Amino acid sequence: MPRQAHADSWYAATAHPQPDYPELTGALSCDVCVVGGGYTGVTTALELAERGLDVVLLEANRIGWGASGRNGGQICTGFSSGPDKLIDWVGLEDARRLFAMTEEGKQIIRDRVAKHGIDCDLTWGYFHAADRPRELRECEEAAETLSKLGYEAQEMVRGAEAARQHAASPRYIGGLYESGAGHLHPLNYCLGLARAAAAAGVRIFEGTRAESIDTEAAKVATAKGSVSAKFLVLAMNAYLSDLVPGLRSRIMPVGTYIAATETLGENRAKGLIPRNAAVADMKFVLNYFRRSSDHRLLFGGRVSYSTLMPPNLPRAMRQKMLEVYPDLADVGFDFTWGGFVAITVERSPHLGRIGQRTFFAQGFSGSGVTLTGIAGRVLAEAIAGQAGRLDLFAKLPHTPFPGGRILRTPSLVLAMLWYRLRDLVP
Repeated sequence: MPRQAHADSWYAATAHPQPDYPELTGALSCDVCVVGGGYTGVTTALELAERGLDVVLLEANRIGWGASGRNGGQICTGFSSGPDKLIDWVGLEDARRLFAMTEEGKQIIRDRVAKHGIDCDLTWGYFHAADRPRELRECEEAAETLSKLGYEAQEMVRGAEAARQHAASPRYIGGLYESGAGHLHPLNYCLGLARAAAAAGVRIFEGTRAESIDTEAAKVATAKGSVSAKFLVLAMNAYLSDLVPGLRSRIMPVGTYIAATETLGENRAKGLIPRNAAVADMKFVLNYFRRSSDHRLLFGGRVSYSTLMPPNLPRAMRQKMLEVYPDLADVGFDFTWGGFVAITVERSPHLGRIGQRTFFAQGFSGSGVTLTGIAGRVLAEAIAGQAGRLDLFAKLPHTPFPGGRILRTPSLVLAMLWYRLRDLVP
């Protein structure tokens, strides 16, 4: 089938050359069939191949076509739900174990980039920017809770002058700086993982959409072929559609959007973010931004709960950017793009199994750059017979979205309105 090209983004424009993996034709058998060619699928496939298993990976479009090739590129700490909720859900001991796995997810990025020579602009440093006293208190509380979980790669930043060393905006009065988080070029990272997986023996097929999935028989049917396996891994996330209804009810695809300015020049770009950290504010619907390797500002924000691109997106993104950096009034965008991430009700990742032969990972809720690596390793461990860490992930709550197929989106929109109003409170 025709495969869709990557979104017209700065990432695609600066992506390294990638091979054209073939479309599947005919019937194959293997140890594990992985469905989905983003971070989760590719990392799982690589982990399995390194354990000596015969792996087939199916991608409907191109490797990294979905969120893995479009996201903000931010390597975040922990889960999107926040550390306090993690402790409430599972207790301090298990929370520390789960948090340690998220830190292992960061180490997986370091190790993969070094081992496979993945050129993806990997940079460390992350600033949570506060623009009101309440948000500064939230940073302090988060830092205290993270310390309970064993995380010390952080420091409070107090005062506007100190905040400008991380984000030279007139808005911010302080925040939390992390040396243990950072950013990268997401598409080049995914393409590099795929090259490593192919070199390890994974058979990768692009333009090969799963038409039906039999989770009991571990079989996938495509337009021109099929794969029969001992095990399946479902790694389609926001693009799962209705192939597995039981999983679909636990996630909601949410549109997120990013813009890349024209090239600013090295000095001007450095002046915006002096320490080259990834930056995110403390809003529920947050703004996030960072410098690119060719001296642009990559600015992300806004969400939508339909399949439609918001109207006047470049104008809306520009307005948000100018609220942070009013001195960029003379700067335009060269690229504006979007895509879908999958969120869960609790903003915690959803990992598990269906029966004895099918495993899945989904709902990373905006923290997928970090969490997909450890998710792939945990799934590979479970398939190899060591399911203890997967069982620990299964302790996290995962409430179905209310409202059924018709009302779940309006229900979410109403809930998000409350959080947006809360963002306005001093």
